[in-house]
Amino acid sequence: MTAISLGVGIGWRSEIDTVVERLPGLDWVEVVAENLCPDELRDGLLPESLRVLRERGVRLVPHGVALGLGGAELPDRTRLERLTLTATALGAPLVTEHLAFVRAGGQEAGHLLPVPRSRDALRVIAENVRIAQQELPVPLALENIAAHFAWPEDELTEGEFLAELVERTGVRLLIDVANLHTNRVNLGLDVAAELDRLPLEALAYVHVAGGIERDGVWHDTHAHPVTEPVLAVLAELRARTVPPGVLLERDDNYPPPAELAGELDAIRRVLEGAPQHV
Repeated sequence: MTAISLGVGIGWRSEIDTVVERLPGLDWVEVVAENLCPDELRDGLLPESLRVLRERGVRLVPHGVALGLGGAELPDRTRLERLTLTATALGAPLVTEHLAFVRAGGQEAGHLLPVPRSRDALRVIAENVRIAQQELPVPLALENIAAHFAWPEDELTEGEFLAELVERTGVRLLIDVANLHTNRVNLGLDVAAELDRLPLEALAYVHVAGGIERDGVWHDTHAHPVTEPVLAVLAELRARTVPPGVLLERDDNYPPPAELAGELDAIRRVLEGAPQHV
């Protein structure tokens, strides 16, 4: 599985579009696919800052949040067509989505929910992934999610489940180290053991994000600074492989540009093996 070299990037959000344009040393950005207007994409129109970034040589990667490959229903053709349109319009080297349950019977969950890690669920999800792969014009990578509960039907660990899914489908992985930290705090996940179980040769890139702990529960807010424990998980992953790309996510409570640049520098120091100071 040949990895696509991405470098260090940040999630593009319209609220900070001009800030993102000016961040030094930015290699790529990730764009939430559902935040772009399909009609404008069909007309060849991109938000101005994305056009500027692309012309500068910054790669653009669409990140979907609504496909719902973890459900029992087949992937929605309209959503797949929209992801295809977005990937083509951005000139993207790959598309990413979540390994999550988001709807059933036409009812939206309103949140990314964990899938049961059973062999029956694995069979269904693998078929959903194959359908998506056949429709998409570029490779697909799936992200591990943050969870506040586990299903009693679980037969496999998260790492085992992802490894089997990769073996069955060839799908690539988007590993969110903040989500691993979340599941460690909330569910007792052994991060080192799970990293050892993951097929890191399938790694597409890595997410890093901030959060906050309240009453012993970790909330993956994407609205707080990246913490040392999350960077430590990135360092554990880096000790096992060189990630093709690492991306900083920030979705709310946006800090000054210098703080975002500092968090990107902290990520770079981890990747270089230097001490990290947020």
